[in-house]
Amino acid sequence: MNSVRERALREIVTRLASAIAPTPVLRMPAVPVTREASPALLLFVDGDSITAHANHLVDRMLIVRLAVVARGADAFDVADQALVAAHAAMLADPNLGGLAIAVREIDCEWEFDDADAGAVALPARYEIRYRTHAIDLTQTG
Repeated sequence: MNSVRERALREIVTRLASAIAPTPVLRMPAVPVTREASPALLLFVDGDSITAHANHLVDRMLIVRLAVVARGADAFDVADQALVAAHAAMLADPNLGGLAIAVREIDCEWEFDDADAGAVALPARYEIRYRTHAIDLTQTG
């Protein structure tokens, strides 16, 4: 069985893909998104840390970053609309079907690159708090 972290990330991808279809969701892409492939929603893991230990349970905090990449004259609108839908999907069930304690938005920022056909990247970060057993990362606590 996969870890709680991996199952939570898969749940996030499923929810995002459903919310912003037909825009693709790319998890940790290894290469930049081409002009032809945008708009796209990129999902990155910025970190996973331990926040507390209590007996045989470990509280954890997973930070994920979503980045909508869009290009063209309406790039700001496309990116904003995709992020609105992604945000609603992230917070629709803040327990991620029982895998998480809470999902919380951290921040959002705009990036614009005039050199790349007016590319817009709209990143937003979320904190996913979850709990595992100390010796078994596949079990929620």
